[in-house]
Amino acid sequence: MKNPLSGFSWGKRTYIMGIINVTPDSFSGDGLLKQADIANSALEQARQFVSAGADILDIGGESTRPGAEPVEEEEELRRVLPVIQAIAMADLGIPISLDSYRATVAEAGLLAGVNWLNDIWGLKADPKIAGVASRYRVPLILMHNRSQPGNASLASQLSAYPLGTEYRDLVADVKTELLQSITLAHQAGIPDDLIIIDPGIGFGKTVAQNIELVARLDEFRSLGYPVLLGPSRKSFIGKTLDLPPDQRLEGTLAAVGVGIMRGVDIVRVHDVKEVVRFTRMTDAIVRAM
Repeated sequence: MKNPLSGFSWGKRTYIMGIINVTPDSFSGDGLLKQADIANSALEQARQFVSAGADILDIGGESTRPGAEPVEEEEELRRVLPVIQAIAMADLGIPISLDSYRATVAEAGLLAGVNWLNDIWGLKADPKIAGVASRYRVPLILMHNRSQPGNASLASQLSAYPLGTEYRDLVADVKTELLQSITLAHQAGIPDDLIIIDPGIGFGKTVAQNIELVARLDEFRSLGYPVLLGPSRKSFIGKTLDLPPDQRLEGTLAAVGVGIMRGVDIVRVHDVKEVVRFTRMTDAIVRAM
């Protein structure tokens, strides 16, 4: 079977993942559940992202902002499946990623047309999702996360893992905890060439810790996997610049630029057109060295 990442040449350029939020309460204010026709609104956004140069589309049905209301599995499915189906049927020519940590949602998404899985809990919230990814042989993004869950059952599942912002050694601890997720993936039969890692900017880190992680992203290259960076419009930018989410583009670009200089492979963003232009210019300078 052909590796679904065979068209990606890691290290040669930066790939852009465009965020499609099928939520009413996205921290960035772009949640599509506010739209009357959600599936068509999402498809139009997807078309715009592809036209602007996106390489991957990432669809999510549950907000991960601090204080967000937990979403039940049935509601998450109700939100994301029509959007996945609409975008998959349009055949826009780039992979569709599903941002979910639930195995049942992941499998339903794959059956509806998803090509990648993006687990913000790195297989620790619902270990069964590893088996789903293994059976379908799809790329899997493993993110580091120490956020405090708002859902009691999720908190119980994560009780064996450290939560909160107390680190003995920030980068070493994040790497160790990502390796735990990688081990879970290996145990399920997921090969290394389908794993992507994400240090989890904004998830269980202080402003200073997020800035340090961006500055030290090159240290994650030693793990041997493609690295995804997701700084887009996040609160560490807002608190540093004292700006609301819709005014954080320049701060996002600064983080993306440093990320590229530190060797990241994928950036996950809201402002696709602007970031594509920025990364192409930055790649022309940095990747040519």
